[in-house]
Amino acid sequence: MDRVIVGMSGGVDSSVAAYRLLEEGHHVTGLFMKNWEEDDTEEYCSAAEDLADATEVCRALDIELHTVNFSHEYWDNVFEHFLNEYRAGRTPNPDVVCNKEIKFKEFLRWALVLGADCIATGHYARLGRDNRHCLLRKGLDDNKDQSYFLHTLDQEALRHARFPIGEMQKEQVRAKAKELGLPVHDKKDSTGICFIGERRFHDFLSRYLPAQEGEIKSLDGEVLGEHRGCYFYTIGQRQGLGIGGEGEAWYVARKDVERNIVYVVQGHDHEALHHRVVLAEDLHWITGIPPSLPGILNAKVRYRQADQPCEINMIGPNYSRIVFDEPQWAATPGQSIVFYDEDTCIGGGIIRDARD
Repeated sequence: MDRVIVGMSGGVDSSVAAYRLLEEGHHVTGLFMKNWEEDDTEEYCSAAEDLADATEVCRALDIELHTVNFSHEYWDNVFEHFLNEYRAGRTPNPDVVCNKEIKFKEFLRWALVLGADCIATGHYARLGRDNRHCLLRKGLDDNKDQSYFLHTLDQEALRHARFPIGEMQKEQVRAKAKELGLPVHDKKDSTGICFIGERRFHDFLSRYLPAQEGEIKSLDGEVLGEHRGCYFYTIGQRQGLGIGGEGEAWYVARKDVERNIVYVVQGHDHEALHHRVVLAEDLHWITGIPPSLPGILNAKVRYRQADQPCEINMIGPNYSRIVFDEPQWAATPGQSIVFYDEDTCIGGGIIRDARD
């Protein structure tokens, strides 16, 4: 049996993941990662509460719990990237970078030094193999599948990874936790920024990126209102624009960071929000080998989106042009585009532009 260190978040998913490994007969140890300290108060960060929950779960499962602080690594390798992307007018996904740099790099390195054979997390994903490679497959719960957030993992990470709840449905996970008497069986799922917690996003971001008010305009140049700073808006955003009037709701269609202008259109189905062509860079292939290109695959430009048929064409060493069968709504620069071959995640990249 393996020596497995489980990333214990204080939530129900990692708790049941630890139990399932014990049930299989592995030697299991828990690890709680603290990765944020800048404004670690009761109002903003739930780390103390999460640690208390993780401690209670490990006590109930009779496993040891370690704690480790990766806040320095998180700041340098995740949060600085997060801020730089916002400064450039893009909308990054910190969960993707956090998985790559913290959970499956720093945590994995730490665990191997301690003599672990592998690490485990509560992600809804599965592992597979072909003749030569480890494969990343979707979790069986379509509503919770998290392969999108794991698409940057490499073969080294997957060889040492375990996803014990990847074949379970969320309701089964909660039911098992309740059956075991775990105190987190009905704990609410976290929806905040990875490791930073739930907070008013504009207030949080404005601490690091000074607000600069500017104009909100229609695509034909009509001034419709004022914004609080380009950084705080994302393509497809509807809430918080402060534009009244008759007719359909207004949506952010594009941003001009240099001129500090946010451009909006009226109506969810406006053509300016729909594009068949996406340009992506920073491509990563999970097996280390690109698929045969140009090639027909499926992709998604946001989490929880259904897979969309597309053709991928390389136009540079690390730059691709993806043409979808159908226009995609609000493909957002800075977000991930992730590629699939049926239920297998083969990799992805970062959206840099969307075109007709």
